[in-house]
Amino acid sequence: MEEGIKEETKAAEAAVAVAVASTSKKAAATTTTSNTTVGDMADMTFKGIGDVLKLLPTATVILYEVLTPIVTNTGDCHLANKIITPVLLVLCAFFCAFSAFTDSYVGADGKVRYGLVTARGLMPFGGGDDEGAGGRDFSKYRLRFGDFVHAFFSVTVFAAVALLADANTVSCFYPSLKDQQKKVVMALPVVVGALASVVFVVFPSTRHGIGYPPAKPAATSLASQ
Repeated sequence: MEEGIKEETKAAEAAVAVAVASTSKKAAATTTTSNTTVGDMADMTFKGIGDVLKLLPTATVILYEVLTPIVTNTGDCHLANKIITPVLLVLCAFFCAFSAFTDSYVGADGKVRYGLVTARGLMPFGGGDDEGAGGRDFSKYRLRFGDFVHAFFSVTVFAAVALLADANTVSCFYPSLKDQQKKVVMALPVVVGALASVVFVVFPSTRHGIGYPPAKPAATSLASQ
């Protein structure tokens, strides 16, 4: 009788141990899945932010904001200022569009090299026969329709910021709108963010143009290229 009770007790303990182990495995799997989901969501969010930053002409806007007080005489424009300022605007807008048609790669020597995107592929600025090219296939960098969309949007964003949000430009060319400039500055980031999100949902960017170089791989990866 006692042996039967002992056997039943051992069986019950074994069943409990199996149940606990199974529960622990399920909990660990759930935790891992949850962590993976959160990690994936975070990666997607940061990737989206990075994509938006690629599209926004941040460096060009900063350059324009630094130079515009000089070329506009801090908003008190004379004839010479009204000639020079549009020239600066055109140059900055051209750079915004031009950078959308550039891409880069890490050569076999570990250096980041830039090139112009064409219908046939990437045309390196330094030529494709240098040691850094490493026999790379440049045809995969060929021009796409999305590049034109990104160029247009980049110029549009720059024009909106430079022509509507810059106090010196507003004072120089259309001082009557100066009173409404604050409303424009408050609304502009929301509109730009919404447009950038829509553009990158429809036309995701994989370019690493001027100002956004690709991450350098490890030395072992470079040796295998």
